[in-house]
Amino acid sequence: MKIGVISDTHLNVSDDRLEKIAEDYFHDVDLILHAGDIVDLDVLDIFKDKKVYAVSGNMDHDSVKEVFPEKRILEIEGRRIGLIHGWGSPFGLEEKVIREFENVECIVYGHTHRAMNEVRDGILLFNPGSPTDKRFAKHNSVGILAVEEEITGRIICLEDQGRISING
Repeated sequence: MKIGVISDTHLNVSDDRLEKIAEDYFHDVDLILHAGDIVDLDVLDIFKDKKVYAVSGNMDHDSVKEVFPEKRILEIEGRRIGLIHGWGSPFGLEEKVIREFENVECIVYGHTHRAMNEVRDGILLFNPGSPTDKRFAKHNSVGILAVEEEITGRIICLEDQGRISING
């Protein structure tokens, strides 16, 4: 199974950047995970033909918070994935989100706008970064998770000139 992962879109409506991401990187994914700070539900319309699992973040409108929880555990292909946005200082956030879940193989989170694809204590910590905001990161990015014998992640760095570099 191939999963498109996005977070921290910080938009009220979808725009050309998200349309390009949906067409170029998420066209062949089986589902989408959004790790919060969607801001408005209309943003998710760009993924209309995909199943979207999301959580609410600290910058989301009440309409988003009414639909999506702050955290959730998803069972996908027999694997348990924790999905959460994050909160507070970005420093040490990984330790805080790890404490929010038990018996998961992967935790997808956002909030920091900085991409992360790292295994700690047997748990894949995966933050796709932000596709639209560089406040706390050098590059905009999204991610792909592959759920097979194990869960593996890939960060896609979106370059300003339309070029990309893929890490992980």
